[in-house]
Amino acid sequence: MVFPFQRTIRPLLALVLAFLIACAAVPASAQEKKVAQKNGVDISKMGAYRALAQHIYGDFAKGDLAAAAELSTVLERLWDKAEEYGGDTALAKTNRQLFDEIDRAMDQFITPFTEAKGKSPDPARTKAAFNAYLEKLKLAD
Repeated sequence: MVFPFQRTIRPLLALVLAFLIACAAVPASAQEKKVAQKNGVDISKMGAYRALAQHIYGDFAKGDLAAAAELSTVLERLWDKAEEYGGDTALAKTNRQLFDEIDRAMDQFITPFTEAKGKSPDPARTKAAFNAYLEKLKLAD
């Protein structure tokens, strides 16, 4: 004797199996969160800091240390004002550990410019610090 639920369980199990196979087949890159942009700047919590860092690194790559130093100071002041003293939504208030990690990474990136005194920072160390800073910013988006 065949019970009615046995007739419906097989198609249901087949449907669930097909769904699981389809989910597993989706590449990981398609599951990553896409961030909207406006004029080349990510519209995310950390987008403005990322854009400034890219300009700083671009100025350094072109040999314009004065511009890199100036933008480094702007980045430091904006970061402190918004993310340390910026009220209840400031990263320092919502996630102090992450704030400290990003702040350290930012300092390692910008300090060679703000304290350069006319001497160009090491390109390899600067590139590594820039990439490390960008990776830390992704954690707060």
